[in-house]
Amino acid sequence: MRVLGIDPGSRITGYGIVEKQGNSLVHVDNGAIFTDCAADFPGRLKRVFDGLCAVIEEYRPDQVAVENVFFATNAQSALKLGQARGAAIVAAVHAGLPVAEYTALQVKQAVVGHGRAQKNQVQKMLKALLGLPEVAQADASDALAVAVCHINSHGLVQAIAPAAGRRATSWRNYKP
Repeated sequence: MRVLGIDPGSRITGYGIVEKQGNSLVHVDNGAIFTDCAADFPGRLKRVFDGLCAVIEEYRPDQVAVENVFFATNAQSALKLGQARGAAIVAAVHAGLPVAEYTALQVKQAVVGHGRAQKNQVQKMLKALLGLPEVAQADASDALAVAVCHINSHGLVQAIAPAAGRRATSWRNYKP
């Protein structure tokens, strides 16, 4: 399974591609889409959309995971961030890919094992997990963490779902 993780932003959108091969996580690529050169905000959103469409076309992920942000410094920032997230999600849906969303707390929990982990702890863990030669750029590192979170969460859901179904079936057939 190949996952594109996205850390959306109105100025910098990070992306990271991670593939699960057996029990191993393999780093495929990571980077960032810089939008500051756009003349206006709609132009920035177009750069996010076009940039992610190009990444999707090149790397052909199976699924996309996006960081879900719940806070911002002010209302205007929150709106811009939400629109950048929307552009990222539309790029994935436009390519016919399923999209999952994770909070920063969920991402840190899945990567480090502690939801209140510091950014440098997440980066060091990603370096170790993915065998990176160096810590990735901040936005790209966040995107890699989202991809790893999705792979770990997806595996857990796949393992639990059949067992939950069996339990539901056995309880449904239960007769005192």
